Amino acid sequence: MRRIKIKGCAAALPDAGKIRFGSQTRYRLRNGQTLLDLAERAAKGALCDSGLDINEIDLIIAGMATPLQAIPCNAALIHERIAKGTDIPAMDINTSCTSFITAFDMAAYLTDSGIYKNILIISGDTASAALNPEQKESYELFSDAAAAFVVSSTSEDSGVLYAAQKTWSEGVHDTEIRGGCALEPSFEMTEDNKDDYYFDMKGIRVLRLSAHNLPSFFSKSMKEAEMSFDDIALVVPHQASKALGYIMPKLGIRKEKYIDRVRDYGNMISASVPFMLCAAIHEKMIKHGDNVMLTGTAAGLTCSILIFRY
Repeated sequence: MRRIKIKGCAAALPDAGKIRFGSQTRYRLRNGQTLLDLAERAAKGALCDSGLDINEIDLIIAGMATPLQAIPCNAALIHERIAKGTDIPAMDINTSCTSFITAFDMAAYLTDSGIYKNILIISGDTASAALNPEQKESYELFSDAAAAFVVSSTSEDSGVLYAAQKTWSEGVHDTEIRGGCALEPSFEMTEDNKDDYYFDMKGIRVLRLSAHNLPSFFSKSMKEAEMSFDDIALVVPHQASKALGYIMPKLGIRKEKYIDRVRDYGNMISASVPFMLCAAIHEKMIKHGDNVMLTGTAAGLTCSILIFRY
């Protein structure tokens, strides 16, 4: 076990911009509010929930899929909002939708080794910034949101029991925004290539690749962890799509074991897992001593699994 304890958490949704697509509710930034505003609110909320002051934080990690700016890193821009005047180190970790899981895993190495005592992790994305109204599948799926956690070193029986991540790059072009960075800089955008600067998702191909690879990955991971799903109190999956109810049973996870709130929030990219984990904590869906699984798929195609004792 790599010892780490959750001290506090908070989530943030846009103040305005709640919209509906049939029975599905989504949240989109409006009226000049930015993702940085949401990240700041979530970070300050997590600090308040933890009872810690920013000066007690040893490291700030932004586990986010999309850049706030090309340079500097997201964590530095968040640092300016909540920690300006301090020299707290700040860094980004990006595995797209599973960025929080990766950040939590890395944080556990750092707290367990004694390098850092208190770490602030912030995740969140502005999906609406690059959605293509002509691609209904993705346009009606995503929400903007942010979530933050304060995690700390501990001597208690709490920490990461198992973690694994796999990437199958056969799916690297099935979920992407091709333009805007080094391969297709923003100043090269024209009327002919403008679609490259929108989010592009080939949902059926992603689902097929996931259905092909995930069952064996999960089976192997549970064997390596020497656990069954009966040992897991709650599974917190990335709220990838309405197909969650299709893919989870194929992994051996019963409906009553996992959170599915896609209808209420949609896909919040890197905020999905921490947003739902924070909800589970505040709604007392888990108690101290419970084993919790965080999991999700991300652009790449990447899949992450992390089991921790709360």
